Amino acid sequence: MSRTGGAQLFPYVSYLRIYEPLEAFSDAQQLTILAQRTRPRHQADSIEHEQSLRRILRTLSDPFPHHEPDLVRTTHFPTANGSTAPYYCPNQLAVRTALAAESLHETLRGPLIKVLVPEAAREAHQARLDPETFADSVARLHTRSATWGVPFAWFALIHEDDLTEVVEDDGRVTTVRITARIGDCIDRGRRSVAHLAVAAPEMDLLEEITELVEWLEVFRRDAVVEVDYGPVAERVFPDDSPSDVRLGIESLAEADMLGAAASYRRLASRWIPIRQLARAS
Repeated sequence: MSRTGGAQLFPYVSYLRIYEPLEAFSDAQQLTILAQRTRPRHQADSIEHEQSLRRILRTLSDPFPHHEPDLVRTTHFPTANGSTAPYYCPNQLAVRTALAAESLHETLRGPLIKVLVPEAAREAHQARLDPETFADSVARLHTRSATWGVPFAWFALIHEDDLTEVVEDDGRVTTVRITARIGDCIDRGRRSVAHLAVAAPEMDLLEEITELVEWLEVFRRDAVVEVDYGPVAERVFPDDSPSDVRLGIESLAEADMLGAAASYRRLASRWIPIRQLARAS
């Protein structure tokens, strides 16, 4: 177990990240990676947290980053010969905030969206983006995030026996990171899709896992996938959600409705109270 002094974030945010070897990136990206490759993970998390606070506390409402150098996270994963190798995940914050703003603009109506994301700020951010690399960055977005709990579809990609890192600070679990080879994640996702397509084609989970598999297939087969619980780990760890999702899908495939219901009850008892916090006053 490792330790970090990172501050707890609220609301709870979890991340699904793709890490690739250095040679997977462009020359410009490699220079950025090499400049940050020795930075510990907790420092990258702290920098990201501090930058977000500065954006929130601006006098004028503007949630977008302004020419901030892109952060890079590094993880080490075992290779076939038993050693470990470094893999890298660019934060791609400028692109992710642009996509988030677009999504928010589609879901919110009225004056609230103008307050949260002023049109002038959106236009200025769009002008800062590099049009030559934007489309490729969107297609190869290395990070996904979720608030108020880890999506069940993410658990279909990982296994309880995968490499697990528990991060603690003063005896408190600050996050749990589960890492697996991308090929294994794709195989697990495809298997889940095949089961659900036959047994429960109406479930939203089928569409969600299908979309995740399509996203994973964009990346190199020597990449690794990380589920980072974030601060919500303190509420749920140790967590049986990967096995509960797998057993639930397998039960549906076997027409075992009692088994599927039992798996869902375990998941619901663990995650619904956390997701209800999003509506708490």
